[in-house]
Amino acid sequence: MFSRRDFLRTTALGGAASLFSPHVLLSATRPKKDKLGIALVGLGYYSTDLLAPALQLTKNCELVGIVTGTPSKAETWKQKYNLKDKNIYNYQNFDQIANNPDIDVIYVVLPPSMHREYVVRAAKAGKQVFCEKPMAPSVADCEAMIKACADNKVKLAIGYRCQHDPNTQAYMKFAKEKTFGKVRMVTCGAGYFDARTTHWKQNKALGGGVMGDMGVYALQGARLATGEEPISATAQFHTTRPDIYKEVEETATFQLEFPSGALAACHTSFGINMNYLQANCEKGWFKMEPFSSYSGNKGSSPLGAIDFPLQSQQAKQLDDDVEALMKSTSLIAPGEEGLRDIRVVEAIYKSVANGGKTIKI
Repeated sequence: MFSRRDFLRTTALGGAASLFSPHVLLSATRPKKDKLGIALVGLGYYSTDLLAPALQLTKNCELVGIVTGTPSKAETWKQKYNLKDKNIYNYQNFDQIANNPDIDVIYVVLPPSMHREYVVRAAKAGKQVFCEKPMAPSVADCEAMIKACADNKVKLAIGYRCQHDPNTQAYMKFAKEKTFGKVRMVTCGAGYFDARTTHWKQNKALGGGVMGDMGVYALQGARLATGEEPISATAQFHTTRPDIYKEVEETATFQLEFPSGALAACHTSFGINMNYLQANCEKGWFKMEPFSSYSGNKGSSPLGAIDFPLQSQQAKQLDDDVEALMKSTSLIAPGEEGLRDIRVVEAIYKSVANGGKTIKI
């Protein structure tokens, strides 16, 4: 069994290694790999049920390490994925990952309030960084994460899996090429009924609230369907379960205005099931339902069906991002993309705090 004693031994060994093996020296002497090694930080539902299985399907990368505060999880993952003891870390010895040449990329899959700390620490360890969405609770956090990665000459990718989905890319192409003329109105909804009561999504200190989570999908839908960045936001919050959503919003509706004059009406909720997008244009329309599910996203337009099969969004996201690292090409969703969303989210919160006033962005 992988015990607490093993954790302490790993800590001690890692500490000794750090005296002799600065990550800058390691990175300079590492041979090029056919596959990059990824370590997942945080072993909750998304890592366990989606990312780890996806990493069994990837061509450019593989699961080689984990970071967890629970020794029993470490043992389970070690056995299931044949992980080496030296690639298993906890939150105390995390920084010693700098000296581990097996691990090239650190994927932060923690509550949003912890994203900044672990992205910055990963960057200082000299590792490439992937971070799950929402990027962080504030613009200031996002900017600090981007700066830390730039200062340490590593890349930062945000886990916007849908942007890697060919179905999403199809409607983004309509916007970019103005296939049906300019987009005039987008209506978009992303939500589900969450029966949990003590998850981070209900906890303000951990980065909870629907706007930072499902709200980002609705916001992304509007941004990607117009191909523009909003210039103003107006918003309203609601709850039907005030005993659970005491600190954060359960449901949000918000309206966006874009430079071209396009408008968007967006809805998001932890209490209502919805997943749709429709864009009405000068000379036509396109729609998706669902538009942001883990699988099966599909839609239509006057040109026909939008329905491109995809085995795993997460596997494609990981392979796309790692290929960009290997070839030194642009990431599909770099840190700046996460920042753009959180800038609008902050404006939405400001609108609600000011009685639904329209806030310029």
